[in-house]
Amino acid sequence: MQKKAGCRFRISVERADGDASPSDGVAPLAFEVWSHDDILAIADRVRAGTAFPPDDAAALAIGLKLFSGVMLAHRRDPLFAGVEPAIRAFIGDLKARVAPSVPPASD
Repeated sequence: MQKKAGCRFRISVERADGDASPSDGVAPLAFEVWSHDDILAIADRVRAGTAFPPDDAAALAIGLKLFSGVMLAHRRDPLFAGVEPAIRAFIGDLKARVAPSVPPASD
């Protein structure tokens, strides 16, 4: 999912509980994505604009942004046909909840 304009992000996921061992066959995961939005700024706004614990708010914002980015890039794939309207409505509801509590960024 590469775009010409926007921001590039490196996403990495690794176990933090110390239980992973080299023999379990699961290595940390890292990949890069492009987004026309600043995903880190979105996570900050969701953290500030919801009552969710900070880690939950960040996971929601980043997970939703990554999912919706793939959905948008593959919008003609029938896999997304059933969830696309609900995701759009959910994003609208989240934006409405966050917007009143977070002052707009100054440029």
